[in-house]
Amino acid sequence: MGKQVRQRKIKELLLSHDVGNQHDLMELLLGSGIEVAQATLSRDCAELGVIRSRTATGYRLIFPEKTPGQMIRGLVEMEIQSIESNETAVVIRTLPGRAHGVGSFIDHLKNPRILGTIAGDDTVLIIPVSVRDVRSIVDYLQTNLSKT
Repeated sequence: MGKQVRQRKIKELLLSHDVGNQHDLMELLLGSGIEVAQATLSRDCAELGVIRSRTATGYRLIFPEKTPGQMIRGLVEMEIQSIESNETAVVIRTLPGRAHGVGSFIDHLKNPRILGTIAGDDTVLIIPVSVRDVRSIVDYLQTNLSKT
């Protein structure tokens, strides 16, 4: 089962059930035929922006209300044309003149796998901490910043 399918199911479950913690979420996923390790579920929740919040009925895993950062993320998504990679780096093509804003947004995400970015006019070069991180960075960007 792929990451995107799993994360889509997590969203669906959190929007349709009162889920108090990640263990409960893991049980719901298992009931849906998706077996996942605790560490993987924690990463998925972090990538999806899931938080544990106190509600009138107790604690619950939720998606926070739209924040200014999420609104900016929506704009960044519209500026990205493509995400490509080779064995050593990731390149994002943007609309003309928008690479600096996209690169700055990626820097502010503080992904521990990204060493830094260099932005031109319509291209952002992403340098990974390790070449072993290239695939996970591409997956992260496609999940979180790309319409494709």
